[in-house]
Amino acid sequence: MAKIRRAKSLQKFASIHASIYNHFNQDRHLNRRDIFKQNRSAALAEWRQLAA
Repeated sequence: MAKIRRAKSLQKFASIHASIYNHFNQDRHLNRRDIFKQNRSAALAEWRQLAA
């Protein structure tokens, strides 16, 4: 992030990064492994559909 020189560029990067991070952050410590894997797979499938 040190190469981002303008506040507007930093704000744009941060908002995009936050939305992607929130999509994939599943709070592993709060769920059992099998539920965590299901949620992660669903998030990845949705991401692939959006990116296609």
